[in-house]
Amino acid sequence: MPRPLSARDRPTSPHLQIYRWQIGNSLSILHRLTGIALALGLLALCYWLMSLAGGERTYALAAREFASPLGRISLIGWTFAFLYHLLNGVRHLFWDMGKGFERTQRHASGWFAALGAVALTVCIWVFIWRSGP
Repeated sequence: MPRPLSARDRPTSPHLQIYRWQIGNSLSILHRLTGIALALGLLALCYWLMSLAGGERTYALAAREFASPLGRISLIGWTFAFLYHLLNGVRHLFWDMGKGFERTQRHASGWFAALGAVALTVCIWVFIWRSGP
């Protein structure tokens, strides 16, 4: 009867030095980071909704905070996070249907999700700034 492997005898997962950096792992990391950003954005959305319920004064304070440079950068970031997470989620839905697994399809859909999110974010914010107050 063979003896069980000890912790030292067991194979380990390859280290990062063995793997080459690829678009796939970059997109996966970005998907996770945008999910975290969306969770933080949910807190900001709750703050904004509570300021609406709090009356004119609290809403004016929240509006001033969101209109500040940091607030605008955050809103643009959350817009990108939402759009990237959405487009990458659609990409994963196609994978769930068994489509898009070829290398060129995976790379093309990954670039589409990343660049599409950037382009849509720019379009949305240009529209917002042009139709401003």
